[in-house]
Amino acid sequence: MMIELHSYLKGEWVRGRGDVHAAALVNPASEDVLANVSTDGIDFKSALTYARDRGGASLRRMTFASRGELLRAMSRAIHAHRDELITTAIANGGNTRSDAKFDIDGASGTLAAYADIGVELGDTNVIADGESVQLGRGARLFGAHMFVPRDGVAVHINAFNFPAWGLAEKAAVALLAGVPVISKPATSTALVAEQIVRIFTNEKLIPDGAFSFIAGGTGDLLGMLTGQDILAFTGSSTTAASLRGGKAILTNSVRTNVEADSLNSAVLGPDVEAGSDVMNLFINDVVRDMTQKTGQKCTAIRRVYVPSAMLDDVIGRISERLAAIRVGDPARDDVAMGPVATAQQLKDVSEGIVRATTECATVVCGGPKRIDGIGCGAAASGKGYFIEPTLLVNKSPSATDPIHTHEVFGPVATVMPYDGSSAHAAALVRAGDGGLVASVYSDDKEFLKSLIVAVAPYHGRITIGSSKVASQAIPPGTVLPSMVHGGPGRAGGGEELGGRRGLAFYMQRVAIQGDRALLVTVRGG
Repeated sequence: MMIELHSYLKGEWVRGRGDVHAAALVNPASEDVLANVSTDGIDFKSALTYARDRGGASLRRMTFASRGELLRAMSRAIHAHRDELITTAIANGGNTRSDAKFDIDGASGTLAAYADIGVELGDTNVIADGESVQLGRGARLFGAHMFVPRDGVAVHINAFNFPAWGLAEKAAVALLAGVPVISKPATSTALVAEQIVRIFTNEKLIPDGAFSFIAGGTGDLLGMLTGQDILAFTGSSTTAASLRGGKAILTNSVRTNVEADSLNSAVLGPDVEAGSDVMNLFINDVVRDMTQKTGQKCTAIRRVYVPSAMLDDVIGRISERLAAIRVGDPARDDVAMGPVATAQQLKDVSEGIVRATTECATVVCGGPKRIDGIGCGAAASGKGYFIEPTLLVNKSPSATDPIHTHEVFGPVATVMPYDGSSAHAAALVRAGDGGLVASVYSDDKEFLKSLIVAVAPYHGRITIGSSKVASQAIPPGTVLPSMVHGGPGRAGGGEELGGRRGLAFYMQRVAIQGDRALLVTVRGG
């Protein structure tokens, strides 16, 4: 049954007037319409004021410990409704059950992690930043720094691929910092996000005005942001550039964080032997990132670099694994990969493969054509946004190839050779011009050190796969709340999470000078 999505603003659920700009949400496996949504006529100005005045005031009165308990309640609520959220994610996102769990458990886990940080920070609402410094000749006049919550609202614009995790990871940090949130998910997969917010509101978990939700377009909202407000965006670099160029953003110096395109890389060291634990870890990570969430992860491996002498062996291992991937109805237990999320995604992925194969690469397995999904039935023939996992090879990589300049956001990766030296591998990795994560697989300490130092300025995170951690390694595509998430250049130049580090984005660092005893009273240390 088709439903109408609503926004949650000023403490109530509302829907836009009329259907002029209404958008439809579909099941990407069947193309059936699941819901409609519109924000036409919604008063975003009063919604902003309500969030700043009511929500902000309530959160700033709370301590970090009490805000942490708020996050813990949100985490538990998501977990309690896990099964129904998984069902919605399968229908609206094209997720397999495993993919849906990855998103929803990531949401509850991140909220729980920041709840623990709230406990650690304790019964205060400011954070002392570093040690105090003596400013004069005597022992009285000192200077110090501290963080305090900003007086504005945090507007979160999230991507279609992680409607639960994206909502929760941004909200967890902002709410713990004491800043109210207006969360806007990508419209195409907003059913999960709306369902989560309804859980929060039904159980009355969040102070009035502290959490708002927009289902659909943001209208003139961004044009009304002020210098105390914050904007955090996850999505394409094209949209990010448009947002950053907004008059209010530029004029009012709205603090902005962007997570955009990322041509993440995986480098296999020349010391790795066929059949070793490190080789198996490398192959597993590449195949997982190509197929988990149908390759629609900002952290997915897109570029795979292997020593020239190992190229054919690695291609054979990856393609053998991909050939066993069953693509089809994500609700079926025997299906390992579902469709991409939208018709536009299917078009973009197909065109990206064609561009790569026209200019520099050849297809090893898969290809740009849409396929019928397994288990969808004869009536669904020709429907659904299904495409095979596609492995490409570029045997003579150049920094100007589209492999290094254009992200195909789907189940696609390209294997490329390098000459076995860390210098050549680093040059190819740096051609991506900034990424969220790079992964390196080796036990050679000198190779690892020289490569990591060379590529570190271009990345927000680097993971090392070695024999000693192979059995317990966390996949590079998994974003951890304790580690920084973001990256320079093409990746948007942003930085999120990182434990306590994430709070700084939502708070104002201020220097205070005066009598040492008074500084201790104000900032607590």
